[in-house]
Amino acid sequence: MQTSVKVALADDHILLRNGLANLIKSFGNYEVLFEANNGNHFIEQLHTSNPPQIVLMDINMPEKDGYETTLWLKNNHPFIHVLTLSMYDNENAIIRMFKAGAKGYILKDSDPSELKAALDAISSKGFYYSEMVTGRLIHSINKLDDDDSVVKSLTQLNERETEFLKLSCSEMTYKEIADKMFLSPRTIDGYRDALFEKLNCKTRVGLVMYAIKNGIAAV
Repeated sequence: MQTSVKVALADDHILLRNGLANLIKSFGNYEVLFEANNGNHFIEQLHTSNPPQIVLMDINMPEKDGYETTLWLKNNHPFIHVLTLSMYDNENAIIRMFKAGAKGYILKDSDPSELKAALDAISSKGFYYSEMVTGRLIHSINKLDDDDSVVKSLTQLNERETEFLKLSCSEMTYKEIADKMFLSPRTIDGYRDALFEKLNCKTRVGLVMYAIKNGIAAV
């Protein structure tokens, strides 16, 4: 008999949360351990003797939001995987959640089939990256573990490119990064395009994922 995957929900919208719980139970091989309406409530209910394997984490919650709660889990219970389920599809939200330790990110208006696919992927592989985060990007990220080109590409980065890469992991706009580095926006665009080519990625999220994977970005 297959053991059920234990799931917890953290979302301050009770109707949505209850609906999600019923949906997850209908998938068959998932068990909802508990529901929480914010990060503090989640931590209060978390028992180390019976922890969830996956947490569906909303971002915008009172008291302790999804960013803080995900980071707390990363630091205290790194084997609990966070799947972000959010209304936010902007770059900053995605970057912040991955930096905090999330293993997947999908939108609240996703089809139930994508939620199931995300849960299945995280329970089997430990991560899920939707098309929104870009499949091409993740394919290249997943190759980094055993690809010698990673070391080579890291050594090819000069000091200013490394600084730009670190700042790209913040919430600054490219213009704000240019001001911070005392450079023109045109020069910053040049750094960005050069890194896209060197690191074989096409988006800012790609730069951030690379930096996280290689220990360049600090949370």
